[in-house]
Amino acid sequence: MNNDHPDVKFGKIGVLLINLGTPDSTSWWDIRKYLKEFLSDKRVIEVNPFVWRIILNLFILTFRPSKTAHAYKKIWRKESNESPLLFFTRSQANKLKERIANEKIVVDFAMRYGNPSIKSRLETLKKQGCENIVVLPLYPQYAAATTATVCDEVYRSLMGMRWQPSLQIIPHYESEPLYIDALITSIERKIKEISWKPDLIISSYHGIPKSYFDKGDPYHCYCHKTTRLMKEKFNKIEIQTTFQSRFGPQEWLTPYTDKTLENLPKNGTKNLLVICPGFASDCVETLEEINIQGKESFLKNGGENFDLIPCLNDSLDHIKLFEKLVTKHL
Repeated sequence: MNNDHPDVKFGKIGVLLINLGTPDSTSWWDIRKYLKEFLSDKRVIEVNPFVWRIILNLFILTFRPSKTAHAYKKIWRKESNESPLLFFTRSQANKLKERIANEKIVVDFAMRYGNPSIKSRLETLKKQGCENIVVLPLYPQYAAATTATVCDEVYRSLMGMRWQPSLQIIPHYESEPLYIDALITSIERKIKEISWKPDLIISSYHGIPKSYFDKGDPYHCYCHKTTRLMKEKFNKIEIQTTFQSRFGPQEWLTPYTDKTLENLPKNGTKNLLVICPGFASDCVETLEEINIQGKESFLKNGGENFDLIPCLNDSLDHIKLFEKLVTKHL
């Protein structure tokens, strides 16, 4: 036997949860760095790359970081100096680890944009001896701008590895019964907590440009499927689908969440709950855009009661869902 042979670990399975990402801090430079990586993704922004680089570097990355930093500062977890998305994604990985990890199964997490990077986590799993890796993108409803770009980065990272693991990617879980049940449980829990009766529940998903839908992206259909399945299980209060977080001048999927929140009180809806099923963890889009900006808009326009149903976060229901999704691929 050759004693000079490098020590190579082998025989393990890696499970990698991957969320969207987060800046490292609320500083202007960290926000700018994060936005540059995110908005440079060709799947996120499908316009002429040359034109977009000029717009991005001259205008957006000059002015937008200040606005984005202001939003993050409102929801930043000061006690641990991190974003809620990072806090909950780490907690999800740790809780899943408690349920499924053993001497052969390693559980970790990464971010598509920002840290910890997909490349760094894949390299770590490989060094730990993971010959098989199961990737779970934390996007229930598939879209090219979310799940597919996770796949892109995973493949790019593997291209630089000499000894590649086998790979399985869990594509979407918008209609998984445990997912729908967990959403219904979160609705019922919130209704028990509040002292008023909701007139309506808004199910708000992150939007995409309508042109992406026209090109064949199935995301719109998956969102409506999730809402339909929620309605079938919970018919006590009407649930309506809307789309949030639009960016730029082009048309996005409608109806828009912000416009809906403005108009609902004028049409007699005074008591409103909002749920965001497309987000696996509470983040700037749910905590600031919906529960601060959206709430303010709804109340200012005549609404009386407003509350946000938390994302599934690191709840037991959510971890059991991850366990089922991942176990099928082990």
